[in-house]
Amino acid sequence: MANMNTATRAQLLAQTLSDIATENSPSADQLLELLSTELGHPQILDSPQTQGDLRCQAIAPRHILHIIAGNTPMAGIQSLTRGLLLGSHNYIKLPSAGLPELSRFIDALPPALQNLVESSTELPDPWLRNSQSLIVFGSDDTIQHFRQQVRADQTFLAHGHRLSFGILFSDPDHHAAQLAARDVSLFDQQGCLSPHVFYINENQPNTALTFAAQLAEEMQRFNQHSPRRTLSTEEIADITALRDVYDYRQVNDPSVKIWCSQDSTDWTVIYEQDPQFAVSPLNRVIFVKPLPLLDQLPQALFLVRPHLSSIAIHPFEKQHFEAIQALGASRICPLGKSQQPSLFWHQDGQAQLAPLVKWIDFG
Repeated sequence: MANMNTATRAQLLAQTLSDIATENSPSADQLLELLSTELGHPQILDSPQTQGDLRCQAIAPRHILHIIAGNTPMAGIQSLTRGLLLGSHNYIKLPSAGLPELSRFIDALPPALQNLVESSTELPDPWLRNSQSLIVFGSDDTIQHFRQQVRADQTFLAHGHRLSFGILFSDPDHHAAQLAARDVSLFDQQGCLSPHVFYINENQPNTALTFAAQLAEEMQRFNQHSPRRTLSTEEIADITALRDVYDYRQVNDPSVKIWCSQDSTDWTVIYEQDPQFAVSPLNRVIFVKPLPLLDQLPQALFLVRPHLSSIAIHPFEKQHFEAIQALGASRICPLGKSQQPSLFWHQDGQAQLAPLVKWIDFG
């Protein structure tokens, strides 16, 4: 294993990612490009390379501890991929219920890479003690818990609670509704990339209301071929209580309307004219609202701007993402791609490889 160079690891990783058909599976060349982008040279982990008037070599951490949340299977796969690309030994703390997608990825790795992975739903004391780097996904409480345990000589990367939404700038159609339904429904809206609200630019009266009805149809279609998971009693109660509020309001209030799956809580679409960002109880509950004037949008997002992750927009055009890039989100993507971040993305606006390595300079 000590003789495996970066190019070989990249080739094995690319083959595994392709075999398990992950979204946006990178090629070996793209994995090496990621190293070049963040560290300056694809072989800089293997031997010193010229940077300016120096020869430099990046030194990967011997051990990386990944704390993975139950709502982040793709983030877990990407984090482990980066750790293996560096050639580090990776400890994977899985959620208590496990994470099948990540476990399948580990099982699919060739033996040479599997030897660099240990996974468990428990957290053995030596894992935290031996790791030079910690990468933590989870709630704010989880982040704070591990932040308090990090030593001064350990690198700490945190990915805490985040919220996402979407904006449709042109008159939406059924295709846009299909893309929106996919963004809401994948992973049952559990991850930070799942939208809570869609804002609709009303070039014509009632555009947002019409889109909400179209979205309800597509949510039903998506649920037919990809049913939502079984919810806990508490999750069902949260959705039912929200539905009751809006069902009561819509009787005498034309500014709200609700569409629901029949005889279940499988999906819910709520139209509301109030532009204030609404936090969904998740599990395929989505709000649709008219888009306020762009200079008023920051006020509508005031309470959540520090926690923004992704904004999915339609159509994905330069003038649109330029108009919203000051809102504070770290990612702007096409509608329908919310759940498919590139391995190259700067999650929460952070570089993902560069903070993990140390450097030796020669010269």
